[in-house]
Amino acid sequence: MARSLKIGNTSISDESDCYVIAEIGHNHQGSLEKALMLITAAAESGANAVKFQKRDNRTLYTRSTYDRPYENENSYGATYGAHREALEFGQAEYAAMQAHAQALGVDLFATAFDVPSAEFLHALDMPAYKLASGDLKNIPLMRHVAAYQRPMIISTGGATMDDIRRAHDAVMPINPRLCVLQCTAAYPAEAEDLHLRVLSTFREEFPDATIGLSDHYNGISMAVVAYVLGARVIEKHFTLNHTWKGTDHAFSLEPAGFAKMVRDLRRARAALGDGAKRVLPNETAPLIKMGKSLVAARDLPVGHVLTDADIATKSPAGGLPPYEIDRLLGRALTRAVREDEFIALDGVADAVRKGAAVG
Repeated sequence: MARSLKIGNTSISDESDCYVIAEIGHNHQGSLEKALMLITAAAESGANAVKFQKRDNRTLYTRSTYDRPYENENSYGATYGAHREALEFGQAEYAAMQAHAQALGVDLFATAFDVPSAEFLHALDMPAYKLASGDLKNIPLMRHVAAYQRPMIISTGGATMDDIRRAHDAVMPINPRLCVLQCTAAYPAEAEDLHLRVLSTFREEFPDATIGLSDHYNGISMAVVAYVLGARVIEKHFTLNHTWKGTDHAFSLEPAGFAKMVRDLRRARAALGDGAKRVLPNETAPLIKMGKSLVAARDLPVGHVLTDADIATKSPAGGLPPYEIDRLLGRALTRAVREDEFIALDGVADAVRKGAAVG
């Protein structure tokens, strides 16, 4: 059975283009205006979807974590809880973002970090749900979201294969619309830590799931490598400005870089072709210019029996190709040939001359 997944109106398969998610997260800095600007820029850059993050901070964090001081250059509050609350959107903001994304023709969904957040997103009728690497072992949350019967995308940073099998096996009986993302939970991730061959491992291990990459590499090239290895969903952090306040901006792509990544992913699909080797129409002229033909090394009279010394290999192509030389040697010319003129099979006798010196 061919693996496939449909998110919104986009069908994803081994034969399709890559489904590209602009991970906005909280790069909006708690501003609806910036969130709408980010959605616009992502759509203009070719993203299929924009993704945010939803947390119910009071129930998600322990009291000590929520209340601990959080004073640094990226903080939006004196405590970690206040910082997180400053970045959180409610129903009104999500409704505005949904309407804006719909008008621009991009899907909008979010990562649910807890059951209340999942319920919040479910009430908004999200087209898909993301679960972060930190929740790969959170099987109760996995099962809760799977019951919504919408596509689920799970990241696998910091996981073992047993962790991923456990999540896969928990979700699939409830909801087979699953995408598993290779992920390295480092921000940013160095090239040597991406381990993109894991994509091939996932494709073999989970033939019923769509495979993709949550790409934390600080650049665009690895997404194309991932596509070639079978990733059909790419998630990439997205910002309008690397210098904005916040931990994610520095390794996020700005619109120009994101647009180049999408362009290269589309080109990669076209470049892979169908696996059949053939002569292409646009190769004909260059290969005639660069190719070789069998020509007369000097003026040769009618009846001359051809030897190696009589035949030269020269450009352009268009005459008898060099691999046919054995069909000429030892045969007599039935018409005179001038120096550098093509020697053709219909210009030699049918049979090799007995006693002719060949070679």
